[in-house]
Amino acid sequence: MRIGVLTGGGDCPGLNAVIRAVVRKGVKEYGHEFVGFRDGWKGPLEGLTMPLNIETTRGILPRGGTILGSSRTNPFKIEGGVEKIKDNLAKAGIDALIAIGGEDTLGVATKLDSLGVKVIGVPKTIDNDLNNTDYTFGFDTAVNIAVEAIDRLHTTAESHHRALIVEVMGRHAGWIALHSGLAGGAACILIPEQKFSIEKVCEWVESRFKSHYAPIIVIAEGAIPQEGDMVTKDQTLDSFGHVKLSGIGDWLANEIEARTGKEARTSVLGHIQRGGSPTAFDRVLATRFGLQAITAAHEGDWGKMVALHGTDIVRVPLASATEQLKLVPLERYKESEIFFG
Repeated sequence: MRIGVLTGGGDCPGLNAVIRAVVRKGVKEYGHEFVGFRDGWKGPLEGLTMPLNIETTRGILPRGGTILGSSRTNPFKIEGGVEKIKDNLAKAGIDALIAIGGEDTLGVATKLDSLGVKVIGVPKTIDNDLNNTDYTFGFDTAVNIAVEAIDRLHTTAESHHRALIVEVMGRHAGWIALHSGLAGGAACILIPEQKFSIEKVCEWVESRFKSHYAPIIVIAEGAIPQEGDMVTKDQTLDSFGHVKLSGIGDWLANEIEARTGKEARTSVLGHIQRGGSPTAFDRVLATRFGLQAITAAHEGDWGKMVALHGTDIVRVPLASATEQLKLVPLERYKESEIFFG
């Protein structure tokens, strides 16, 4: 069998580990051939390929990003896009696809599956918001990067008696903010799942200073104040209809200074969370996903996504990954001492 592999959407640590596992097991155990499609769905759409074999995947396990490249191309927004993909797959002799990506990439994969393209999905997103899998690879690395930043900011916050706001990624789900805030000792975590009161945040900041501690606030980029809207960089939409976020941290710092008279600063981690070498957890999870994905393809179990349930790697319907977002269940953390807004 000749199998195409692609990575779409935002890059994240662990993508190369999946590619490596798929190719090594696929070649050595099953004797399959592989073709790498470059830059997400743009690859099969425009016929952009690269060799994918044991030699080209050697040494990539610890590398961040993806050797295949990525993009946010949506073939369903391009006239004749689906037909072009089918034609290019046929011309390249591709029997099936393994698509590695998040909500948007796997959403396209689900639609193609319903149109007769043989697809296996692998869940990837640092936001950890894909449905029907306990964790996605990339999330653990992003959290550890954020925690290191928070640890460093504690000392400068105390030295200068400032309120420091750490803005992390999380458009609709606050998993990164929650885990990094808890692990980093932040006492205020603001997430998209619950609108926050700026008055309460300011009250907390002032009480924190009264106890001679400088406050650390962790806020997800998609967090929304009770009286206001989501902060966006501009109103330009990508091909999947997403606006560019970031800015809520600066907005919050300005509000805190204006209302309390206390100095506040913001650190926006942004794409730093996506970069660099994956943690051991993400390397192992990504490798296990890749091994299960190629086995599913070999067995012809199309239209499935590999997933983590507990400690087991299982197969679930591909469509289930994007049926709904996996949000933070606030009731699970209601007894925490962390202030959620």
